[in-house]
Amino acid sequence: MNHECEVRVRFCETDTAGHVNNTSYFIYLEEARGKFFEDVLPDHSETLGRFIIASTKCDFLSQAYFGQILKVSTWISYVGTKSFRFHHEIKAADSGVVIAKAEAAIVCFNYKEQKSEPISEDLREILTGRLVTN
Repeated sequence: MNHECEVRVRFCETDTAGHVNNTSYFIYLEEARGKFFEDVLPDHSETLGRFIIASTKCDFLSQAYFGQILKVSTWISYVGTKSFRFHHEIKAADSGVVIAKAEAAIVCFNYKEQKSEPISEDLREILTGRLVTN
């Protein structure tokens, strides 16, 4: 099941070429994951802050510009023992043109012990309920 949010491109997110700078897309993806957690895990505030990003990548397919509204679709594509994976697709809200596709590997992490830890059963159930396999 996809989760969607919209972001508006701010001027500071563009570069001298006039389009959105590549680093800004990672901010949009972070915002989308945050909104995903807010909506999907509203009663699991103790779970938030227990994750680290182990890997992330973004493929840039088209350009975006200042003032444009972008729609970020987010879904879970994998749930493992200690980690799970997000997939994202960023589209222009007005035209539906795909701007970028991205993914992020998230690891459950115990900061006190400085090591990964298994996904709790409650969280696993929630994540599995949002799993999309293509």
